Formats: sequence, structure tokens, C-alpha cells
Amino acid sequence: MPESNSSTDGVRTPWQVARSVWFAMFMRETISRTMADRFAWFWMIFEPVAFVGIFIAIRSMIRGDRFVIGADFIPWLIVGLMGFFLFREGMNRPVGAIEANQGLFAYRQVLPIDPVLIRVVLEGLLRTFIFLIFIVGGVMLGLDLYADLPMFAMWAWLSLWALGAGAGLTLSAAAALVPEIGRIVKMISLPLMLISGVIIPMSLKPYHIQQLMLYNPIAHAIEFLRLGFFESYKTVPGISMLYVWLFALALIALGMILHLRFAEELKAK
Repeated sequence: MPESNSSTDGVRTPWQVARSVWFAMFMRETISRTMADRFAWFWMIFEPVAFVGIFIAIRSMIRGDRFVIGADFIPWLIVGLMGFFLFREGMNRPVGAIEANQGLFAYRQVLPIDPVLIRVVLEGLLRTFIFLIFIVGGVMLGLDLYADLPMFAMWAWLSLWALGAGAGLTLSAAAALVPEIGRIVKMISLPLMLISGVIIPMSLKPYHIQQLMLYNPIAHAIEFLRLGFFESYKTVPGISMLYVWLFALALIALGMILHLRFAEELKAK
């Protein structure tokens, strides 16, 4: 019988190595994100609850009703906030991932893009889980949080995640190379919320403001997410999922190019 080539025994393919690295980093990041701080879960759930409470109070003072066209205001607000938080965390959390995992780059199997990808995936899973908690809790409280078009809602949710992932990939490399960019990213969350139609329906704003907001892909994705939950919701004309995905894919491609082009510089930071 021919002898087996023992020199190849135990040699792993690049894909197997990458999977092992990603799994180990995912478990490390998950423990750090959810267990390092005893109040981690509390803050992840309390933040949207606090936002909903504050905006309901403001809305009640400004207007006597709590409704938007085609949807109850509270479920409409919850869906918009959760969609925006999904994008925001996908954009913000990868910034700083390279610096936080600098010691791991001593292993040649670990690349600067690895911790960024892990954070993007982890935040998507955490935000999806929290959204499910809100849906179940809202339904138990009698809120209309059933998705009228479930597949449509899931596609819009995935689109928001992809958009945040693309922004996170690009900004993580840019912020590692130019630290001032990281500070700017932390400052733009609230302005982005205001220009994305999260708090006030776009349909209530003047036409010229609507046209300016339509340049923002986040607004498109959030409007589609709400349409997936409330079939009779009146969206503004001109929203497009193709527009969202063109932005998402362009940002993902740009982020990967930056990570490949400046891989050695990012390791040395």
C-alpha cells in the first residue's frame, strides 16, 4: 500500500485558519461586550426606552395627537429608533477596534480587518436580539409591533446593517490613520438621527427639506423598515432600496480597499 504523505497531516487551509481566528475573536468580543460591564445589557435596553419616553413627551407637548399617517406613533418611533441604532452601532463600534486589539497583530494570522468585521457582526446580532425583545414586549403591552410585511422588514433591517457595516469598515481604517476622524464620528450621531427622519416623519416636513433628506441613504432604509411594519404607512416619494445598497456596497468596497492598502500601517499604529 502507498504510504500517506505525513508532512501534509494537520496542515490547515487559509479558510480554516481564518474561521478559527474569527471564532476566537468573536467569543472574546462577545464576553467583553456583554459581561465586562455588569450594566451592559441594561444600557443596551434602557437607551431606546429612554429615547422613546423622551420623544413621546416632546411630541405630546408639541402636538396633541400621537399618530403619524398610517401608523401609531409609539410603534413607528420604536421601529425607527431601533433601525437607526443598528446603523449607528455598526458605524461607531468598529472605530477603535484596531487600537483595542493591537496586541493580537503579533500573530501573523490576525489582520487589522478581523476585529472590525467581528464587531460589525456582533453588533448586528445584539441589535437584532434587542429589537426582538422590544417586539415581544410591545406586543404583550398591546402595541402594534407586528410586521405587516415580514420579508420586506427583514430586508430593510439587513440593508441598514450593511450600510452601517460599510461605514464602520471605512471609518475604522480612516480613524486609525487619522485619529481626529474618530472624534468627529462620535459627534455626528445626533445630527444623523435628526436628518434621517427618525423622530419627525419626513412627510410632515417642507418639500425642499424632504428633497435634501433624500440624499441621505439612512432615511431611505428607515422609511422602508417602517413600511415593512406598517403596510399603510405613507412614505415620501422617491425612496429607493437600490440607492441604499449602492451606498452600502460602495462603502464596504472602500473600507476593504483601505484595510488592504494600509494593512501594515494599521498594524504598526
